[in-house]
Amino acid sequence: MAVLAWAGSAGAQAADPKIAARVDKVLAKTPLIDGHNDLPGEIRGRAGGDVGKIDLRSDTSQLKGPRPGSIGLMTDIPRLKKGRVGGQFWSVFISPQYDGPIAVQMTMEQIDIVKGMATRYPDVFEMAYTADDVVRAHKAGKVASLIGIEGGHQINDSLPVLRQMYAAGARYMTLTHAINNRWADSATANPTHNGLTPFGKAVVAEMNRLGMLVDLSHVSEKTMKDALAATQAPVIFSHSGAKAVADHARNVPDDVLALVKANRGVVMVNFATTYVSEARNRWAADRSAEQARYNSPPFGGLYIGQPERAKAAMDAWDKANPGPPATLAQVADHVEHLAKVCGVDCVGIGSDFDGIGDTPVGLDGVDKFPDLLAELARRGWSDEDLGKLAGGNVLRALREAETVAKKLQATTPPSYAKLADLDGTAK
Repeated sequence: MAVLAWAGSAGAQAADPKIAARVDKVLAKTPLIDGHNDLPGEIRGRAGGDVGKIDLRSDTSQLKGPRPGSIGLMTDIPRLKKGRVGGQFWSVFISPQYDGPIAVQMTMEQIDIVKGMATRYPDVFEMAYTADDVVRAHKAGKVASLIGIEGGHQINDSLPVLRQMYAAGARYMTLTHAINNRWADSATANPTHNGLTPFGKAVVAEMNRLGMLVDLSHVSEKTMKDALAATQAPVIFSHSGAKAVADHARNVPDDVLALVKANRGVVMVNFATTYVSEARNRWAADRSAEQARYNSPPFGGLYIGQPERAKAAMDAWDKANPGPPATLAQVADHVEHLAKVCGVDCVGIGSDFDGIGDTPVGLDGVDKFPDLLAELARRGWSDEDLGKLAGGNVLRALREAETVAKKLQATTPPSYAKLADLDGTAK
């Protein structure tokens, strides 16, 4: 029945029942673990954080949000089941515009949303804090629910706060988000630190001591290299692609992939269309430039102060310049490049569902994960390697991080290092 549930889904050539049966067998044995889903943030934005206001047992694909132009959700319980999801890192993302104590408060409130989902739907979700928890939940037919913090700004430059985030359930932290913080450079901002500062390296060390995975999605190439040099445990990229396939700042270059291989880390492939497709990325850049040409307050633009004319001009440009689609096959290309350069033990899946504005054709929601595995099976991937991609690799990385933490905790006390002391700068 599970095979038939997804065999006809859009974007996949799942007509071959032998491939469908193979994928079904793999996902019965190994939990499919997605590295990044932003549903908690959508619940916060659409329902004020009240899990009861959005019925996840229903189809949420047509559930529009309060903001103009918002789209339906990519996640709900029927689609999670159809997609055979066995484990999910739920992102507790807070915009980097928030800083200080309010960012800490908002992060804790977001963690409460994840736990609220498990409480409201105990037959579906089970909180997981260790690799063994994930395996146990999967065997019970539930979605093992893990927590990932998506930005180092969320700990308010405090190692004690980091420890309390871990105690509350966070099992990875992305060192930066879209902008630099006070101790690490982001991939999408001009560098100010030349990678990680001494305090940033202390953050990595304390994460190792705790057993919290160091997530290098969103960080600059120099920050990637500094963190890989500093860490004693495997790192992850919770939602990033291969830069050689699509030259986007958020993707991982080949020289870093060589370091990830030596580290036994995992790169979990993202579905954001501009990261997946080089053509889509360039089209998006052209579109942004066109928007600035028409209306770029407060600096100018042809139709500055005339939003109706600016909108009409952009509508005409969009009609004349339709965006090239990203595809499921291109996502598979990223997976294969990572496996070629970094090794099959290096790959994972990190969709970024409900955190992206559009999706590749054939990967429009959490029900479509088996279609990606089927595409790779058609390309010659073995069942063993499909299992590694689906969740085996990230489970192994989490176990190794837990082992490192036990050793460090036996010899190393908690750190009380401060930003001002290590970096010589006040907050």
